[in-house]
Amino acid sequence: MAVVMVNVEVAPNIFRLKAAGSYTGRMGQFYMVRAWDKYPLLSRPLSIFNRDEGGIEFLYQLAGEGTKLLSALRPGDELQLEGPFGNGFPEVPAEEKVALVGGGIGAAPLFYALCEYSAADVYLGFSREAYLVQQFEAATTGNVIVDVGGIVLKQVDFNAYDTIIACGPEAMLQAVQRRKQESASPANVYVSLENRMACGIGACLVCSVKCRDQRRKACADGPVFLAEEVVFE
Repeated sequence: MAVVMVNVEVAPNIFRLKAAGSYTGRMGQFYMVRAWDKYPLLSRPLSIFNRDEGGIEFLYQLAGEGTKLLSALRPGDELQLEGPFGNGFPEVPAEEKVALVGGGIGAAPLFYALCEYSAADVYLGFSREAYLVQQFEAATTGNVIVDVGGIVLKQVDFNAYDTIIACGPEAMLQAVQRRKQESASPANVYVSLENRMACGIGACLVCSVKCRDQRRKACADGPVFLAEEVVFE
């Protein structure tokens, strides 16, 4: 069992939780998290927001019974962490120009990615209120572009980057795929899916993803896919 160090609301219904201990995990990977016994049945998949010698952090949105229980945790409370799972974000040469695009809580895995992509440009889109922008600005030597209430993707020049990584709601990821096709950009464009998951190891098929060659599993084969591989249904 892990022990909660911090669990604070950083914006309405957006929480930042840190658990004490020593954890592994690459950028873009996730943990299955729970702080209850039998109900809800499923653990919640939370991407790694940050990790250091003191513990691991997650950024999550209050959206149902599971996250409601997580939001009630206080320092000293226990929770269960299993992971890390998933394939994570790609490693790229240091000289490549990288853009990270996050829609809402899709920004969560992008912060930890800045440990690797320290000069990336970051595009953050929020529907109502921006959060943690100063932390992103401090973590990158690139630009941080914020859009509230609009479509942040409109500000991304797909031909200006070697690698583009996007995480957010499915509608945004579909738009990323269209932009890649329409711009004929040579960039490698990746999408990190937010599919519902049950086991985290690919055994239950709950997180099945339709791809151009076959169905894959978001937890084991993903959650990061090349944009052109995914068939959005």
